[in-house]
Amino acid sequence: MDDIDAMFSEMLGEMDLLTQSLGLETLPPELPSSSHQEHNFSIGFTDLNESLNELEDQDLDALMADLVADLSNTEEKLTASKSAPSQAQMYPPGLPPPLQDCAPSALPAPPSTISPTPAAIFPAAPSQPPPPPQPSKSLPPEEIEAQAKSDKIKLALEKLKEAKVKKLVIKVLMNDGSSKTLMVDERQTVRDVLDNLFEKTHCDCGVDWTLCETNPELQIERGFEDHEYLVEPLSTWTRDSENKILFLERPDKYAVFKNPQNYYLWKKDKNALKDMKDRDKEALLVENFCRASIIVPDLEGALYLKEDGKKSWKRRYFLLRASGIYYVPKGKTKSSSDLACFIQFDNVNVYYAMECKNKFKAPTDFCFILKHPQIQRESQYIRYLCCDDQWTMTLWVTSIRIAKYGTVLYENYKAAVRKASGTSVWTNRIVSTPSVPSPALKAKAANGHGPQAPLQPKPVTTIISEAKGMRRL
Repeated sequence: MDDIDAMFSEMLGEMDLLTQSLGLETLPPELPSSSHQEHNFSIGFTDLNESLNELEDQDLDALMADLVADLSNTEEKLTASKSAPSQAQMYPPGLPPPLQDCAPSALPAPPSTISPTPAAIFPAAPSQPPPPPQPSKSLPPEEIEAQAKSDKIKLALEKLKEAKVKKLVIKVLMNDGSSKTLMVDERQTVRDVLDNLFEKTHCDCGVDWTLCETNPELQIERGFEDHEYLVEPLSTWTRDSENKILFLERPDKYAVFKNPQNYYLWKKDKNALKDMKDRDKEALLVENFCRASIIVPDLEGALYLKEDGKKSWKRRYFLLRASGIYYVPKGKTKSSSDLACFIQFDNVNVYYAMECKNKFKAPTDFCFILKHPQIQRESQYIRYLCCDDQWTMTLWVTSIRIAKYGTVLYENYKAAVRKASGTSVWTNRIVSTPSVPSPALKAKAANGHGPQAPLQPKPVTTIISEAKGMRRL
């Protein structure tokens, strides 16, 4: 920062000399106060290594405005000195300049001893060809110096813009226990960071790779969406946060686009959905994602709701709509006029919750929560919902993501497919979506016979614990 301040002071002095050389009387520019000459970068998040805080916007904006104004004035003077010859060159002594309101044709023709009149004042007749361009001559030293100073101001403006960009140094944990340190700025999306990690880790570019955030204090986790700007959610973490970022494969990330029938036709027979042909899946995607407005899964069912400030849970009937989640009040019906709004998706994210059965006496372990991203500790504004089984929880979380992000989610998936098919060196490991087992298969699996129920994605904390155990072995 000292170098930048010194460069600014030097440029301001040079601009003052430049304006004086052009015959202008100006007051010396006011330098920034000493209280704003030093900008300290504080240490950021505990588990994100070091971070760089944002510079003071007001000081930088004022300085940039001054530099832009000085640059404009300098360029105007340079343009005027290059394009406008003096009156002594246009008219000899004793000859008055032409009147401004006279037409060019009415002006007297200049004597032969007068130098040619500029085309800007006496335009040539339409029939005459334009005069050939004059050979360029070397610029005088004053204009060369002025041009150099103008270039320095432009360079300073570019550096100022770059200095205003918020940057973070983050540590990303791998599923084998190792980590990678990256510098990210506020212009990079999660997709950009994933592409960077593909190059650093030399892994395949499968569509299931994702960045996940974990919050040990709230015992929650979620996968970042590819279109999110990563610095934005990380900036909501507290200084003493123990949150982590993980790079791993999550089959549930884009499972809805691989097997949309499991999410849009969930009420039908599961055996019929299992054998659906690819063309029927594609038609289902077109019907729900490629029209004027996206269609949200027609999801409804009974869930357990944690009461505010208590560890008791009440069972209510919830319905998913594009704008949010609604519930049926006691004694009412499922008609739209009777529904009450539970929560809207504008300012909340959906997270998987862990250990809710032990921590909040939840009926099951299959819980998810809805909260504002800036809430990092226990709060009465967090909404806890509990499901009967893991598949119901996955169905609700995925459907909420569809309702919240709409077609952006589908565009993210298509971009991930293009990346996987176009740049992957390794064989892409496309993980199929776990299908929902039939009741008969569930009964056989419970008795120890027949195929086991398909596995759902493990929590991030479980994956990390298993990876650390493998490294010790």
